[in-house]
Amino acid sequence: MPSPSSTASAPRRPMRRELLEGPIALTLLRKTLPVIGGMIAMMSFNLVDTWFISRLGTEPLAAVSFTFPVVFTVISLAIGMGIGTSAVVARRLGQGDLEAVRRRATDAGLLALAVGLVMTLLGLATLEPLFRLLGADDTLMPHIRDYMGIWYLGAAAVIVPRVLNSILRAHGNTVTQGLMMALAAGVNVLLDWWLIFGVGPFPAMGVAGAALATVLSWGLMAVALAFQRELRELFDPAGLTWRGLLASWQELGRIAGPAAITSVFTPIAMGLLTRIVAGHGHDAVAGFGVGTRIEAIAQIAVLGLSMTLSPLVSQNAGAGQHERVRRAIFGCFAFVLAWQLLVWGLLQALAPWLVAGYAEREAVGEVLRSFLWLVPLGLGAQGVVILAVSSCNALHRPARAMRLSVVRLFVLSVPLAWLGGRLAGTTGIFAGMLAANLLMALVAGWQIRRVLARYR
Repeated sequence: MPSPSSTASAPRRPMRRELLEGPIALTLLRKTLPVIGGMIAMMSFNLVDTWFISRLGTEPLAAVSFTFPVVFTVISLAIGMGIGTSAVVARRLGQGDLEAVRRRATDAGLLALAVGLVMTLLGLATLEPLFRLLGADDTLMPHIRDYMGIWYLGAAAVIVPRVLNSILRAHGNTVTQGLMMALAAGVNVLLDWWLIFGVGPFPAMGVAGAALATVLSWGLMAVALAFQRELRELFDPAGLTWRGLLASWQELGRIAGPAAITSVFTPIAMGLLTRIVAGHGHDAVAGFGVGTRIEAIAQIAVLGLSMTLSPLVSQNAGAGQHERVRRAIFGCFAFVLAWQLLVWGLLQALAPWLVAGYAEREAVGEVLRSFLWLVPLGLGAQGVVILAVSSCNALHRPARAMRLSVVRLFVLSVPLAWLGGRLAGTTGIFAGMLAANLLMALVAGWQIRRVLARYR
């Protein structure tokens, strides 16, 4: 029987049981739809910022483009922390250890705040030398200082909401996350227009206004989440001790560290693929660039599902419901293979319109048409790999998850694309990317079976 003190410290709200007891397919559908809505809202951030900044001229737009790798690195760190937090909290929930859930949730929030402050200090101290190293010249540096000087000050506002949202996802609450993201995206649109160009007595701030709009939007989300009832009941600052804090951070870091590194691998591999395509001319790069943006939209269902499958797997693994874990993972594999095949068919139907709308030159259109025919055909297989990586993190196998990503990107995708390019030009590059995804899906399925075999 639990002691009075442990009962008093447990969350007052009863634990959500959908992820442990609900029908798997229906539960994942209900949890994934709000996440997809939130992801669509988040896509508007960069699109809106880029559109408004482009009105300022070529130099401000080029300067802000220089910031994308640095910004994405910080966001990748936040994503990794969110993955680690979700996996740890969800497993503790599945075990029924509600006191540990409160401790890990509290300590994860504090870790996010601490990392944000470190990013602020480190970023401001290295701002100019870092961007000089990246190739920014004297013309662009004033704009970069204006933008990143404010963005770095709000680094915690960018990191903390992602970790808080991951705590909610671990509990099965994805509706709040979707609503918060939509709120932040809406506020960002209004603030961009207001702060970049100035309204009434407020002066135009240019690129600094774009950075301030982003920071304020994410900051508003962080404050709203901090006062959200379910999260507020989880926070327990009174029980904070240095020993407990370090133990929590170590447990979170074992998954968050590899997950953050894995998040950074994707843009690195994309840069290498772009370099391979660039060897075939500007038209090839233009067609490839349009294709990759269409590909990102075509994969949104898989990315949303990967974020909701993870807490379901973690909770059920913690509760010892290993057959339910197996059915969830392999059921999702079957779904994404079928779903992405339908998406591929839709893209073929839309291909003439897409080519006519995005390719001003015939050569660009030929590259884009080749891309749409080959690369999306492997998105179901790529979805299997993405879900396998997510499941490995959820099962507390972060090293295996990182190895799967390394093999897909750097052992298969980049080398096969290079080889295909040497043999058959851009069509060969896209065929190499397709072959890499198909081969990697087989490897990912084999690896997941090995992991799950240990739970029998």
